[in-house]
Amino acid sequence: MLFDSHAHYNDSHFDNDRFEILESMQENNVGYIMNISDSMKSVLKVLDIAKRYSFVYASVGVHPEETAELCEADMELLEEYTKNPKVKAIGEIGLDYYWDSVPRDVQKKWFVRQIELAKKVNLPVVIHDRDAHGDCMDILRSENVRDVGGILHCYSGSVEMAKEILDFGMYIAFGGTLTFKNARKVREVAEYVPLDRIVIETDCPYLAPEPHRGKRNSSLYIHYVAEKLAEIKGISYEEAERVTCRNAKRCYRIED
Repeated sequence: MLFDSHAHYNDSHFDNDRFEILESMQENNVGYIMNISDSMKSVLKVLDIAKRYSFVYASVGVHPEETAELCEADMELLEEYTKNPKVKAIGEIGLDYYWDSVPRDVQKKWFVRQIELAKKVNLPVVIHDRDAHGDCMDILRSENVRDVGGILHCYSGSVEMAKEILDFGMYIAFGGTLTFKNARKVREVAEYVPLDRIVIETDCPYLAPEPHRGKRNSSLYIHYVAEKLAEIKGISYEEAERVTCRNAKRCYRIED
């Protein structure tokens, strides 16, 4: 079974067929999905979807682009949500300097605060890092993220950065970009990272893999990522599927 370690089925792109798509997953060999919140408004929808489907789990947290209006009461509410047994991570959290829609000092404040929450409730973190590698790594070091571990989502850094992420005891996630024709740097990192520290994801509805690039993504397309990873690693598709599923379950502490 495949494990999509990062999806957004709360997104409005799925409003017309969300449940039809999710109900087709297991017959298409998708056995597990981690549905990730990105704002305080999205958390309840994420939790509702996890409640409906035994194979869907939840991560609660606030994306850096949604941190402008956060307050301490929101952190208290997130902590309360983590008491739900389907919640397996804090995320996605991090820094995004591509859009710079939220002041960087605000992003950093709530990134640190949410890592502190993850340590308090002993859950792994799901990290978003876009064009912010230096500051992101500084915070992961200073906050000693190895205490909880987690996933560097949609990895776009260098091999050198990957080495330190691995030293933190974290996993590195590859998605649709791994299949893109111009993704030489990402493939180099995938070649370097040990297979037992790789997870795969869709980030759906975004970043659909080839041959569906530019279309709405879903977990039904995650097998393309597994196929490309198997090719890069020189292993069978079945091995790529088995190991990445095992890794995601281990990271998210899912036992079944």
